[in-house]
Amino acid sequence: MKTISVSGKTIEEALENGLTQLDVNREQVNYVEIQSPTKGFLGLFSKPAILEITVKPDPFKEAKTFLEDVLKSMNVTLTVTVEKHKSQEATFDIQGKDVGVIIGKRGQTLESLQYLTNLAANRHSSKYVRITLDAENYRERRQQTLENLALRLAHKAKKTKRKVVLEPMQAKERKLIHQTLQKDRAIETTSDGKEPHRHVIIAPKVR
Repeated sequence: MKTISVSGKTIEEALENGLTQLDVNREQVNYVEIQSPTKGFLGLFSKPAILEITVKPDPFKEAKTFLEDVLKSMNVTLTVTVEKHKSQEATFDIQGKDVGVIIGKRGQTLESLQYLTNLAANRHSSKYVRITLDAENYRERRQQTLENLALRLAHKAKKTKRKVVLEPMQAKERKLIHQTLQKDRAIETTSDGKEPHRHVIIAPKVR
């Protein structure tokens, strides 16, 4: 974090001087008043305002550094590309020959890394930022796989007139299964069990 001392006739002037010197805007800094301005007597013995201005750390840069350090410690060959969507949201895309290692079984390793990366991003941030970790379009491919699975097993449940029990899934993946089948009036979906073994059940509706 970069810190400088600046002065001006008023607090506002000192702050503007600091922002110009640092080439940042007001939202990107914190400041401490070191000395209050005084007018003195007949222009004599006046004192300027003195501020100590500190640039706030960029949460996305901190998160990227954290993630790259973690990947380095895992001894994998991967790169991280940042795509910022909004001021408080971004996607970190991880690419490279070892990408399968950080995805893990059903994306569990990727989810854990995403959780830790968000903690790192918000460690010093005054406003909450959200980071999504992806790995060579894994999330879109996983979503398509789950949607196809839901439709296929719903067809099986209707054809056999028996319920189908899916493997345990993360909460957001279970939600995707429910959403995919919510308009199918011939079946119903429920979640059962306790974490981490909670799963979806697809069953034909009893008429």
